[in-house]
Amino acid sequence: MYRVLITDDLSKAGIKLLSETPGIEVVSLNKPTPDQVKEALKSSDAIIVRSATKLTPALLEGQTRLKLIVRAGVGVDNIDLPAATRQGIIVMNTPAGNTTSTAEHTIAMLMALSRFIGPAHASMKEGKWDRKSFTGVQLAGKTIAVVGLGRIGLSVARRANALEMKVLGYDPFLSHEKAAENGIELYRDIDELITKCDYLTVHTPFTEETKGLINAPRLAKMKKGVRIVNCARGGIVDEAALADAIESGHVAGAALDVFVKEPPEPENRLPKLPQVLATPHLGASTDEAQEQVAIEAAELVAAFLTKNEVRCAVNMVSISAQEMEGLRPYLDLGYRLGTLLAQLTRGSNVQGVNLQYKGDAASRPTKMITSAFVTGLMGQAVDEVNIVNAELIARDKGLNVTTSSISESGPFSTLVSATVVTDKGEQCAAGTTFGNEFLRLVRLNSFPMDAYLDGLLLIYRHKDVPGLIGSIGTVLGKHKVNISSMALGREKNQPGGNAVAILNLDNEPSAAALEEVSKHPDVTGVQLVKLPGLNESIPKVGI
Repeated sequence: MYRVLITDDLSKAGIKLLSETPGIEVVSLNKPTPDQVKEALKSSDAIIVRSATKLTPALLEGQTRLKLIVRAGVGVDNIDLPAATRQGIIVMNTPAGNTTSTAEHTIAMLMALSRFIGPAHASMKEGKWDRKSFTGVQLAGKTIAVVGLGRIGLSVARRANALEMKVLGYDPFLSHEKAAENGIELYRDIDELITKCDYLTVHTPFTEETKGLINAPRLAKMKKGVRIVNCARGGIVDEAALADAIESGHVAGAALDVFVKEPPEPENRLPKLPQVLATPHLGASTDEAQEQVAIEAAELVAAFLTKNEVRCAVNMVSISAQEMEGLRPYLDLGYRLGTLLAQLTRGSNVQGVNLQYKGDAASRPTKMITSAFVTGLMGQAVDEVNIVNAELIARDKGLNVTTSSISESGPFSTLVSATVVTDKGEQCAAGTTFGNEFLRLVRLNSFPMDAYLDGLLLIYRHKDVPGLIGSIGTVLGKHKVNISSMALGREKNQPGGNAVAILNLDNEPSAAALEEVSKHPDVTGVQLVKLPGLNESIPKVGI
């Protein structure tokens, strides 16, 4: 008999489905303490949580029976993914259940903001009949910018079209064909997009790349009177900058369902501003959404326990332990190559990907390595992407991914080569394994080299002239940046021509340091790339 623990409020429909599944026993705890959860997990095969239960490393440590954690919802911020992975616990979420409810809430906020529904309602409750103070604006004929065109973003865009709005969209991966099918005018440059809209709504994941995506400089570029909506994640819109822009009169108002700190701290000005409509994270708070995510969660648990099916996993893949041990370095290599090329092609329209496997790599499950690569390539822009669904999401966005395999090894016993095709040309990278621990970048575009694929990489293109390396080292030393290793590559190995250098750094250089490097007369391009550290766990790939 499998035992499933439920520690948060879950719709009765989900509990009923599990209870009626042969071989499964359901145990529910009402608002348990962390110690009570830890004790109950010792005799549980799976647990379903929402946002209240925090599954920390201390709570998960030593849970030898627990096989599965399912989050009835999308975000897994309350689950320590590295800790779960180390314990061999699979983590799943329910990505589709709240799409409609969140999209509808976004539109409701958009309309309420435009027609002053909240203040007018409050005025009526006070016994007033004040029509003049609440003259709003209509949505028909206005332009809305949708930043992030995943499931929810596309759903919002379709609803905005039905309201007779002109819909612009930003997404680094969605194809122009897919955008056109949904009535969206697609942009790849967010700074160009934001100058054209009357409304802007964000629907991206919250990552280092999207933190403060809508900041003070971008707010200043927008039309005077623009209105901002955020029903995605707190922090995508810079809260202090938005408050300043509203108080100055440049931004007409904002509708916010999410905040960096929830509930907002007392010193947060935004919820108190009269031009701001705020709700307490209600995007998925509908009866239908709660029932749907509960049913999805129950189905995931039942399928895993009774059929060994793994779906919607965010930290693991369906593969035996023996196969995983041999595949682990290749998944890591694929993910790092994808992450590298994602940063090297940032700001471009990614149109296609080609992966080639040679030697030992060709004998491995290359489909999974491809998924790991696509996960790295799209991971900063698509919140739900992981090794299980990476190729499907790429296909949904119109991204063409092709692969080829050659059993002959060539100069390396194993080699993974990746080419990303963009509207600005191609970016290529190739890597290999050195034992089971070290991963090496052995080619970047036309430059052969031998560089470590971990941590902070300062990549600069330059003319192959004497003294340059010393000059760059001096600049970085002046700015207190330590170089752990370096690799050089020359085009066709010809002295005096074009070259590239990769410096592995121990600490991140400041903007001033990067600017000084870029201003060297023999340097033609500089880019800082951030990769996982050596032997760092990559939860989305399950390694």
